[in-house]
Amino acid sequence: MSDSIDLGAFPQDFAWGTATSAYQIEGAVKEDGRGPSIWDAFSHTPGKVDNGDTGDEACDHYHRWPQDIALMKQLGTNAYRMSIAWPRIVPDGSGPVNARGLDFYDKVIDGLLEAGITPSVTLYHWDLPQALQDRGGWTVRETAEHLATYTSAVAERLGDRVTHWATLNEPLCSGWIGHLEGRMAPGLTDLTAAVRASYHLLLGHGLATQALRAAAPGAQIGLVTNHSTVVPATNHPEDLAAAARMDGHTNRWWLDPVYGRGFPTDMQALYGVELPERPGDLDTIAAPLDWHGLNYYFPATVANDATGPVPFAREVRLPDVPRTGLDWQIDATGIESLLLRLTNDYGVRKLYVTENGSAFPDTVGPDGAVDDPERTAYLEQHLAACARAVRQGAPLAGYYAWSLLDNFEWAYGYDKRFGLVHVDYATQHRTVKTSGRRYADIVRSHRQLHA
Repeated sequence: MSDSIDLGAFPQDFAWGTATSAYQIEGAVKEDGRGPSIWDAFSHTPGKVDNGDTGDEACDHYHRWPQDIALMKQLGTNAYRMSIAWPRIVPDGSGPVNARGLDFYDKVIDGLLEAGITPSVTLYHWDLPQALQDRGGWTVRETAEHLATYTSAVAERLGDRVTHWATLNEPLCSGWIGHLEGRMAPGLTDLTAAVRASYHLLLGHGLATQALRAAAPGAQIGLVTNHSTVVPATNHPEDLAAAARMDGHTNRWWLDPVYGRGFPTDMQALYGVELPERPGDLDTIAAPLDWHGLNYYFPATVANDATGPVPFAREVRLPDVPRTGLDWQIDATGIESLLLRLTNDYGVRKLYVTENGSAFPDTVGPDGAVDDPERTAYLEQHLAACARAVRQGAPLAGYYAWSLLDNFEWAYGYDKRFGLVHVDYATQHRTVKTSGRRYADIVRSHRQLHA
């Protein structure tokens, strides 16, 4: 029921969007001068991705983008969050710019604008050029500087039409999961490398922000971070301390420096790794932003784990709670809490939910329809929580459902489906799911409120 979501809480000019990323949907990994990325290398390494899947073809969006824009129009959305593939623009990570790569995004941006859809462009969504990884990747300062140079090239070409930019997507995943846990590219398990990478990712964010300000005056610039609410498993002092460490690891490490507080000293002490800081870096990282993007999927309930890896806290699987097909706990109150935390604790003046969604196994019915009641309920619950946060003062300006399409879901491959639109990977046929139709209903109902 639409009245379960307080649509009146959302402003008239609310951005109703969907989100994707380049490597997850484009395919065409060797076309038009694109160079290899760390995700090409990682996905082609045996044992790294479920079923040996790769992003070589993905959703073939590189050739089917007009069809995908038509799907956005069918859903009634007015915004689209996409990413630019750095290896398409600067195949070697630094050096010559590949005009054919920019030509592709030129066409997509024009197509979106013609359809009345506002593009929100993320400059780095994890697909670092492999050539830069070979020279140290995010563990070295030069990669942050190369991000700024690449940013300038993109902004100079697209900045006359794109006004909404994000520098990075989820630096936590690049830093911690890619360099500490090894479950994402580049697949390292090295605390020193992870801390250095985390620092250079945020430095790159600051340098890219400067580059955008210079190349595209008037641009609306933000950062997209992923967070979880952290709850101790018990009230025992050890679990309370573990929850504080996990919150530092998951949330404060990525937010405090961006909002002028520097890197949390308690976490620096815990990691025991010297930061590669130079004078002026913290000011660069804390460059003023126009908006902040929250990616939210699940909360974390944690207990002390003194013998485990940093941050010496393990997640506890609660019994009898709803879960997604990825076994992620479903708790819509988490998105409400985090929106309010960003508003009240960090003073964010404009917020977007830049990703939110759920994976469930989908079945194509005999009639060709894809009915996904669990994903539909997840969407409704989280939008209702967003509306509650707005009523409590969160300056939420838009919501981007993850994802427009089923896609290459990183180390999970193609089995885990988040899309509002089903993709048959054998034929590339697209089918709007029940959740997609429900989202379209919500968007239409909000418009009617302000008609």
